[in-house]
Amino acid sequence: MSAITGIYHLNGEHLDSSLVSRMTGALAHRGPDGCNTWLAGPVGLGHCMLRTTPESLHEHLPLSSDDGILTITADARIDNRDELLSDLHLNQESGIIPDSSLILYAYQHWGESCVDHLLGDFAFVIWDAHKQLLFCARDHMGLKPFYYFRSDECFAFASEIKTLFFVPGIPREVNEKALAFLLAEIYDDPAITSYLHIHRLPAASAMTVSLSGIRIHRYWSLDPHREIHFGTDEEYEDAFRTIFTEAVRCRMRSAFPIGSELSGGLDSSSVVCVARHLLHQEKNECQIRPLHTFSAVFDEVTECDERTYIQYVLAGGDLTPHFIYPEQISPLYDREHRIPQNEEPSLSATSYVYSTIYQTARNTGVRVVLSGEWGDVIVSHGTGALLDFVVGGKLLRAIREIIGLSKNFDEKKRTIIWNDILFPLLPHVIRQHYDRNSHSIQWIQEDFADRTGLVEHRSHLQETALKPKTSREHHFSDLTSIPISLGMEAIDKTAAAHSIESRFPFLDLRVIEFCLALPPEQRIRHGYTRIIEREGLAVYLPPEIRHRTSKAIADPYIKFGLIKFEEKNLKNLLFCHPDVLRSYVDLDFIQEVYRKLMAGTSVNIRPLWQTVILALWLREENLIRQGNNTENSS
Repeated sequence: MSAITGIYHLNGEHLDSSLVSRMTGALAHRGPDGCNTWLAGPVGLGHCMLRTTPESLHEHLPLSSDDGILTITADARIDNRDELLSDLHLNQESGIIPDSSLILYAYQHWGESCVDHLLGDFAFVIWDAHKQLLFCARDHMGLKPFYYFRSDECFAFASEIKTLFFVPGIPREVNEKALAFLLAEIYDDPAITSYLHIHRLPAASAMTVSLSGIRIHRYWSLDPHREIHFGTDEEYEDAFRTIFTEAVRCRMRSAFPIGSELSGGLDSSSVVCVARHLLHQEKNECQIRPLHTFSAVFDEVTECDERTYIQYVLAGGDLTPHFIYPEQISPLYDREHRIPQNEEPSLSATSYVYSTIYQTARNTGVRVVLSGEWGDVIVSHGTGALLDFVVGGKLLRAIREIIGLSKNFDEKKRTIIWNDILFPLLPHVIRQHYDRNSHSIQWIQEDFADRTGLVEHRSHLQETALKPKTSREHHFSDLTSIPISLGMEAIDKTAAAHSIESRFPFLDLRVIEFCLALPPEQRIRHGYTRIIEREGLAVYLPPEIRHRTSKAIADPYIKFGLIKFEEKNLKNLLFCHPDVLRSYVDLDFIQEVYRKLMAGTSVNIRPLWQTVILALWLREENLIRQGNNTENSS
């Protein structure tokens, strides 16, 4: 977790060094170990350093090549170091060569195709003085953020949007289309941001910037047709265990104590148990490092409390547990107190939980926190395999799995049959009708939807969307249509506010490609979803975790916190000076949701939450005034 920024005056005008310094200084919270800048005529690069890996202790950025032709600034962790050192014929001790240097060597050797050889989380920019261009790249899953602005006169980039507004001439103009798509939860444009003139470099993309213009290309895409085949279940499980263990191991490369989130769910427990195993191996080699765990627990909203499962993991020993209590904090805490890091109206309802975890981690000396985030999407629940079995003539297998799922997950058999077998077989027109009814945007203001083209765009997506039928098609759709990089950007900014680097083993490229390529039989077995994870990591996981089928949801404690802490604040946001909000949402509808929430009536708070997050962001943009008086809400 470091930070990068920079600017290129395409008109040839020499940069003012104070501008690059101001841009870099705005990112200082991401790099408490020092900020530096580099300038050469019309080009300036900035970097703020958070040292986490052993190699980063020797790292100084921006960094120039020995001949001075290339200069790099990078926020990067490279996981295939040994492979690169060998391919690049680097004979120095690997611990001396920082990851940014490896990227620079890779660019010297392979040019722009260097990204094809990199594995890890990265966002970097290289100034090539010989070619007079900037080469920019972002990692495969978009875990490291990268925002930019481009005009005829200049190109500017940064790890956070607000940094770009230090550049004279960059307008701070709200992008209403982006806000409409956000409220409707449409994520098909990976480059759009909440500001009209600011863009993000999409995941798995590289960009060259020169006097002749900008060229962006995608250097990697998931292969939906790749399949892997082994002879036995045990061979699949061994392969998954090997790949996932390596994904955890390379993310434990740290010069400081390591932490990991532990919710008690299958995914976070998998990360913790594998990390504990790896640290136990180090302990046997006389390299003792503690593993800190961070868990949210609940005393009042008991349906969200997972202490029983957390304790199953802790009982294995060799962990230093820490507990946080979200019931004692407002769900809006992170938004209200760390607005600069919430540069866009992120809809995540749990950022305040992450914020507390990261603050606790920082207080214990931890700089790296592992996470099981996105594990269920990456491994895939795999219920689409039921249709695979039916279509493939394996009716007995399908029946056995339906019976097993019904028993293990306490779900009616007819519901499973409808959702996973019959519905996917319906004609496209009928499924499209169901999709329209299940994703209503009735609470979005009609004029706002019209002027942003929301209704037409949403209808077009429904008309043209390919409806997956096989389990692999379902999995591929989830991996490519769900905004993983957007979710990770929100977590990244929350972690950055506490100078923490969060790492995600399930988002390792090797894990993703392996899980997508699995045959249907390895997606569901004996009525258990995510069977490859449950069985592949059986040697590490407590049986109570391995067979767990329940999962706590955030809604109850979000509702609890809003009622306990935010009644007056929500009144101010929704009833005081409401004209601006009325131009975006049906405020009468939202106000009624608020009343029902405060009255303790069961209600879907998603529209209310999205409106509140939008209102807070608009207020930060000075489009909504802070109100002290409220209209009558009765």
